Amino acid sequence: MSAVTPESADAGRGPFLHRLNPLAKVAAVLPAMAVLLFTRNLLSPLAFVVLAVVVIFAGTRLRPGIVVGLLVALPLIVAAMAVSFGLWADASHASDPRILFSIGAFDYTEWALAVGLATSLRLASLVMLALIGGLTTTGPDLARSMVQQLRVPYRIGYTAIAAYRFIPRFGSELALIRQAQRVRGVAGGWGPIAAARRAFAAVVPLLASAIRHADRMALAMESRAFGAHPTRTERHPTPWRVRDTVFVLLFWVVTGAILAITLTLAGAAAGRG
Repeated sequence: MSAVTPESADAGRGPFLHRLNPLAKVAAVLPAMAVLLFTRNLLSPLAFVVLAVVVIFAGTRLRPGIVVGLLVALPLIVAAMAVSFGLWADASHASDPRILFSIGAFDYTEWALAVGLATSLRLASLVMLALIGGLTTTGPDLARSMVQQLRVPYRIGYTAIAAYRFIPRFGSELALIRQAQRVRGVAGGWGPIAAARRAFAAVVPLLASAIRHADRMALAMESRAFGAHPTRTERHPTPWRVRDTVFVLLFWVVTGAILAITLTLAGAAAGRG
């Protein structure tokens, strides 16, 4: 079962994140993501990672694999990235380069680890904030919300939905093409060269299938007078409700509080140092 529940099909039941308007989840996290692009301390991204994890756990119905990934894999990935990013830190900017370990002439310092950890936490917090909407929103529902709330022309929004639907179709078409190639003995063998030959052999039939599908879709849209009128009737409405406004405002308030508290603590720690 997917972690995403379509908004249009889950308007009044399920965890609260699934019941929110897709644009509300985007609007809620945008200020936090913008702040993270400019912060250089450890506390702010760490706090936003914790906030995102709490919101995701409280507001979604996750599969066990995703829960394990968030609780186990995320800290390990952050630690690995912190060490990796620290290798590129310029030790000449460190005021007190305490050496953690040395490999030949290379010294890995506490300052380098702190720089790497700050960078990895910023990346992790950006990803986790994006997952607040990403785990609970489908592409078509986001496009419908943009058409209905942001007044994006429906010709653009629903063309994007049609393009989104192409992706799984291409996957199934590619599977059929490769099955036919195996039956006919086309581009057999092992290794990267054989894989490249199989991929190249699938390009032309996949392109031909995409053109046929696009032609059929264009004919269907034209026969239904798509784009002939300035507005259209929505089959799956995604209204903006009071709970959407409350969620956005609360998230903004928490974002401001986190920023104020972490900057104050970081300034106090720098003053003591």
